[in-house]
Amino acid sequence: MDKIEAIRSFVEVAKTGSFTTAADNLGYSRIKVSRHVSEVEDWLKLRLLHRTTRRVSLTQPGAEALPLCEQILNATAALESQAQVLHTELVGNIRVAAPIGLGQNLLFDVIKTFAHLHPKVRIQLLLSDRIAQLVDERVDVALRYIHQPDENLIARRLLQVDSVVCASPEYLARSGMPTHPSELKDHNCLTHLDARIWSFVVDGNIQEISVAGNLDANDANVLLKAALEGMGVALLPLDIAGPHLKQRKLVQVLSQYSTMGAAIWAVYLSRSYQQPAVRALIDYIAERWQEGASIPGLLR
Repeated sequence: MDKIEAIRSFVEVAKTGSFTTAADNLGYSRIKVSRHVSEVEDWLKLRLLHRTTRRVSLTQPGAEALPLCEQILNATAALESQAQVLHTELVGNIRVAAPIGLGQNLLFDVIKTFAHLHPKVRIQLLLSDRIAQLVDERVDVALRYIHQPDENLIARRLLQVDSVVCASPEYLARSGMPTHPSELKDHNCLTHLDARIWSFVVDGNIQEISVAGNLDANDANVLLKAALEGMGVALLPLDIAGPHLKQRKLVQVLSQYSTMGAAIWAVYLSRSYQQPAVRALIDYIAERWQEGASIPGLLR
């Protein structure tokens, strides 16, 4: 048992009152977090949590153990920080896989600054809209737009990215403004390959709309360019469409209906053998994106 990781899971569950929320925050599966808490309870021979189908709460021993566990985590963090002081210069090669649009926009801005701060780190960007194979392609970390990562991988949630339906003013003047998702069937929809169903929240329920048009692409930037050129309506990540919406080169469509966005996750094979440069890059990306420093137009 990795006692530090197990303690971290227990503390997160205690703070959030939810195994699911704790798992999302830590980038673990719910099963893994539950196992961690059970391991801590077995180790201490104490029941730390009351578990019901609706809520999780601390037992009296759990309430007494929580501040001590937080002290352990704080001491561990302090020790790691001290070690980093002794090894301030990061070196090594990092292979990063990412979708094309993400790599050309949001990710590039962060990597540019990271490379300036750590000139002895060499970053290899593998940009493709297919899912990179971590082992076969020797990928250190892959960034993916997904709702939930594979539980066989280690994952860290970096940023929630909303999606937006949009079109150019010229297209809307020519074809009209749809007022309900069902009206998209009458429009030329620019779609990502194999993603011809768009999901909306309508009256509190998820409604899936089958869309079609005369252009499919496997690159969001191509769909963005097509939308800017007035070819049709596109469903785009807001980090890509945001600057053009601000400049009014694009207009948001169906703004009263929420779309099903996705999160950007960092996924990798192992935390135990992760080189310091890789860990530092993931931490840096998470910090910058949470600050919103390089995310023009992103709705939070």
